[in-house]
Amino acid sequence: MNPKKWLWVLVLPLAGAAAEIPPPIVPAGVGVNIHFIGGHEQDLDLISAAGFKMVRMDFAWGSIEAQRGQYNWSEYEQLLANLDKRGLRALFILDYSNPLYEEGVTSPDPLKQTPRKNTASPQHPESIEAFARWAAAAATHFHGRHVIWEIWNEPNGNFWSPKPDARQYTALALATCKAIRQAEPAATIIAPASAGFPWEYLQTFLDSGALEFLDGVSVHPYRDRQHPPETAAEDYKKLRQLIDERTPASRKNKIPILSGEWGYPTHNRGVSLETQAAFAARQQISNLLNDVPVSIWYDWKNDGADPNDNENNFGTVFPDLTPKPSYVAIRALTGELAGYRIERRIHLPNDKDYVLVFRTGEAAKLAAWTLAEPHSVTLDIDPGQTRILTGMRGDGQPFKVTGGSGHLPLELAASPLYVGLEGATVR
Repeated sequence: MNPKKWLWVLVLPLAGAAAEIPPPIVPAGVGVNIHFIGGHEQDLDLISAAGFKMVRMDFAWGSIEAQRGQYNWSEYEQLLANLDKRGLRALFILDYSNPLYEEGVTSPDPLKQTPRKNTASPQHPESIEAFARWAAAAATHFHGRHVIWEIWNEPNGNFWSPKPDARQYTALALATCKAIRQAEPAATIIAPASAGFPWEYLQTFLDSGALEFLDGVSVHPYRDRQHPPETAAEDYKKLRQLIDERTPASRKNKIPILSGEWGYPTHNRGVSLETQAAFAARQQISNLLNDVPVSIWYDWKNDGADPNDNENNFGTVFPDLTPKPSYVAIRALTGELAGYRIERRIHLPNDKDYVLVFRTGEAAKLAAWTLAEPHSVTLDIDPGQTRILTGMRGDGQPFKVTGGSGHLPLELAASPLYVGLEGATVR
C-alpha cells in the first residue's frame, strides 16, 4: 500500500465531523419521497413551491452497474441538476441488489406480499464487497453535492431477499460504511431505514459498532390511522436511549434520529383528506419537538387512482398534480415558520393540547393544535394594551385574534394554526 495513502486512512475524520444533517429549523429538514429520476420538472417545481427542501429517492445499484466495475451516473446527474436549480437536496437510498453478483430467488413482494422472482440481497463476500465498492464510488463521484446516503430501505421487511436477516444486513451496512468513510470521509451516512421500530432488529444493528461510522439513525415510524404522529414520541425516546447507550466515547456529537419515511394514506380504509393534511403538518412539528431534524413525508404523488389501494393514496397531490389538502398544509407550515425553530412547548391542563413557541431572533410565533375535539383555550400573555395578532390556518386561510387583559384566546382543532406574537410574550 502507498504509505501516503495509509497515513490518510489513519487520520480519517470521525463520523459526524462534517455531516450535513439539516439543522432543526423549518423548513431545512422538510422532505418528501419521489419515484422518478429524469424529467418531471413540473413535479419538482411544485415540490419546491410547497417549501420542501429535500427529496428521498432510490439510488439503484442494479441500474447503475449494469456491467461489472462500470458505473453510469448520468440519470442521477440529471436529477441532481434539477434539484440544484430548485434549492432541493437529495437523500439517496443505496439499495437493492444486482444480478451480476447475487443469485435469483423467490420471495414475497414487499408491498403485495405475493411470491415474486427477484435477486437475493447482498449476503456473500463478493456481493457485499461489490455493493460497498459501488457505494464508495457514488459518494466520491458526487462529492460536494450535499447528498445524504442511506444504506438500504426497510431491510427488516421484504425489501431484503429472500427474507429479513438482521445479521446479513448489518454485515452489508458495516462494509458499506467503512468503504465510504475511506473513500469520502466527510460523506453523510445514515441507516438502517427500518420499517417501524423493530426493537430486536435495531439492537442487533446498533450492537454491531455501526454508530462509529453513522451520522444519523433513520427509521420509518409508520402507524395506523388511529395513532397520530404524536404517538411516536415514546418510540423515539426508547430508540434515543438505545443509541446513547451504544454511542462510542470517541463521538463528540449526539447522533440524531431521522424520520426517513412516513405517511398516512387516504384510501377508503385510511384517513380522510383533511386528516392527512393535519397529520402531515403535525408530523413535521412533533418530530422537531422530539429532536428529529429530518422528516420525509411518504409520498409526493398518489401512485394510482384505485380508492381501495393504500399504496395508491399516500401522496400530497393527485396523479394529475392537483394539490390535496396535505400539500396546502405543508405549504402553510413552511411559509409561516420559515427560519424558525422550536423554543418550548407551553403545557396546558389537557395534555392533548399542543401549543409550541417557535422563534427566530427576536420574532416568535405559535403553532397550536389539539388531539381532542375542537375547543377553546386561553393563554396568558404579558399584560398591556390590547393586541390584534395575525395568524394562518393549516388550510392557508389567514385570521386575526385579539389578545387583551393578559389573555390570548385560541380555537384549537386537529389542523395546526400559526400565530405571530408580534412582541407579545406568552407566559
